[in-house]
This record gives sequence, structure tokens and C-alpha cells, in this order.
Amino acid sequence: MRRRGGWRKGFGERLGRYSTKFKQAISNRDVIWLHAVSVGEVNLCVQIIKALQPRLPNIKLVVSTTTTTGMSELHKKLPAEVGKIYYPMDRRGYVRRAFATIRPKAVVLVEAEIWPNFLWGLQARDIPHFLVNTRISGKSYDGYRRFRFLFRRFFAGFTGVGAQSEHDAKRLVELGCDSEMVHVFGSCKFDGTGISRDRLLDVSSLLRSLGVPKGAPLLVGGSTHDGEEAILAGLAKRLREKHPDLFLVLVPRHAERGREVGDALAKLGVRFIYRSEIGSNMPPKEQGSLDCLLVNTTGELKFFYEEAAVVFIGKSLTAQGGQNPIEPAGLAKPIVLGPHMGNFAEITAKFLANDAAIQVDDEAALESAIDDLLSDEAKRDALGQAARKVVQSNEGAVERTVVMIISGINTGEMVQKY
Repeated sequence: MRRRGGWRKGFGERLGRYSTKFKQAISNRDVIWLHAVSVGEVNLCVQIIKALQPRLPNIKLVVSTTTTTGMSELHKKLPAEVGKIYYPMDRRGYVRRAFATIRPKAVVLVEAEIWPNFLWGLQARDIPHFLVNTRISGKSYDGYRRFRFLFRRFFAGFTGVGAQSEHDAKRLVELGCDSEMVHVFGSCKFDGTGISRDRLLDVSSLLRSLGVPKGAPLLVGGSTHDGEEAILAGLAKRLREKHPDLFLVLVPRHAERGREVGDALAKLGVRFIYRSEIGSNMPPKEQGSLDCLLVNTTGELKFFYEEAAVVFIGKSLTAQGGQNPIEPAGLAKPIVLGPHMGNFAEITAKFLANDAAIQVDDEAALESAIDDLLSDEAKRDALGQAARKVVQSNEGAVERTVVMIISGINTGEMVQKY
């Protein structure tokens, strides 16, 4: 928590202490409490809330998050009537205090959030609780299995569970979930893609202010991890011999790595600017004076994807696991992946089976694939359109999730398969 967004902000809320204003807002109201760890989960939570709120107009919705970056996204994307708090630290006293104040009618946990004292409190109070958009990575699975004597009872207590894939569903059952309560809904991230209606950032104007000529191809490294930024900067420099207007946008998965990444780029002689340095008072840069924009802010990746000529999915080349390719795919962008996509194996398989993404083994193959795409607009368009079709054919998980939640709340019973 110290590294991922701090812990001092909202410290009282982390202890289960809330403001008078918040208490008044939930007074005498039926509350549904949703929890989203950080930015990625918050974005999913917003989709669920937009589908849930019209169907439960008399319910007060409260959303918690763990990080300050997550809280920033909540305030950007949700109206004032939705309560926004920090998640209590998992100590019995703090959790008890939170439940005594909020008194939720139901709790929805986005993705795999298993905190023993919190779940113990839900079970002790017979509060319906749901685990949604659940993906169990190999690392998490091994950890839960190692301590299954502790976690089994918590997995068994969920009112309903929405798994992203059959593989995730199998793991959930092995960890203790009742097989009748686990539903394979697919990934909620397939929903809500496409061009943003709320234009919170005009990327085109921003690029012009950086001296990037109109029509210049944009290579976007999305959610990159340690080592990948240097690789992308190096291959972009070489590719400029053939594609002189190529401009690189790097968006590290963790914004707090910005200075670390910047130091690495400076050592390589890359001419870059931090996103946080760009303001309305900044004088326009000369054309060709910059090679790269380093995005050290949160919540803006999608806007850069919208303008990309080619997208590289981070955590797939130098680190194990990969990141989710659905967002750029929904924007019909050509996607290049490294070999390590284990955390999104089934999703990646869908794209590869439909010729909707390119997967490479190493840096040399990555450079070759990007060069090939930059040289062939028709190939870029075909790859992007194929990616969008994969997304469109897998939509609907949010709707299925909301139906499960409402069914569980209305019956107050375990949600059987339907």
C-alpha cells in the first residue's frame, strides 16, 4: 500500500471511522457496498454500477478502494450520490466498526479480494456477498491452496461467483466454492470498450503541442513493466530510420515508476517529456524535438490507445503474466504481444485463434512485427478489425453479473445456476 498509492490519505476510513457527512448520506438507506482495489478494478466497478443503479433506484451505492489512484478515478467517473470510501484494513476491530456504520444489505468484491476478517464479518452477519469478474492466477491459486485450511470456508461462503473462464471456475471450486454457485460469465472487460464519449483528454491536441506532426504514427506501450520501456525506446529509435515521424508513448502499469523509467530513458539518450509536465501554460515544442511521451499519470491510457497506430501489451516481454489486451482490441487497434501472457491465457487464445493479434518471442521479433505493421496500413486495419470482432462476440458479462447480484439480493439465498 505504501508504494501503490499511499496510506495516509483516508487513514481514518481505513480504521473504519467515517465522516459525519458520509454517515448522514447512508442513514436509513439500504446500502450495497462494492469494493475495487485500484484503478483497473474501479473501471470495471463503474460499468457494474451503471448497469445496477437504474434497476435498484432506492439503494444507496457505496464503493471502496485501497489506493489513492483508485480514489481519484472514483471521483472522476462516479457522481456525488455514490458514496466513496477507503477499504478498511483487515483487522477485526476496524472491520467490525465499518460494518456497524455502513450496515450493507449486500457486498460485491471485484476480482479476487479475499481478506479473512472482512469475509468472516460478512458470514457472521449473514450478508449476501459476491465475487465478480474473478480471475485466479497461478500464483494466487498456489497461495490459497497452501493455506486452504484458512481460506476454504471463505470461498464456500459466497452467495454467487462470476468467473472469467472455465479454468478460473475450476480453480474456484477446488479452493472451496460450491460448484452450483460459480458461473462462467467471461470477462467484464469485454464490455464498455470503444471510443470514449467523455473526452477527458484531447490526445491529438496534446501531441501537436509536443511537436508531433499530424498523421505521425503512434506506438503505444500500454501497462509496461520494468525493462520493457528501454526495449521499446531502443527499437523505436532504430525504426525511425525507416519511419521518421514515429512517436513513442510509454504508459507504465504503475505510475509511481515514472521517475525510475525517466532515468532509464535519459541514460539511453531518449528525448522525452513527462505527462505531468504538460500544462496549458507550456509553450509548444518544435517539431521533431521529442521522441517520447512518458505518461506518469493514471486513468489516461485509453485515450492514447484511441490514437495509436500500433499497441504493445506490457508485462508480456520481460515479465510473466501479461496485461489485458481487451481495451485496445475494442478500439480496433493492431496489438502485439510478448510470449508471457499466462495471466490472460484464455483471452489471448481467443485473439490468436481469430488472427486478431500478433505474438512474438523476443525483442527482435517485436521490432520486426511493429515495422511490418507500420509499413502496411491495410494489415493494421485488418488486424484491428479482427480484434474488435473478438471483443464484440464476447460481450455481455456485465449484464450477467448484475442479474446474479440482483437475484441474490432479492432472494437472500445462494444463487443457483440459471
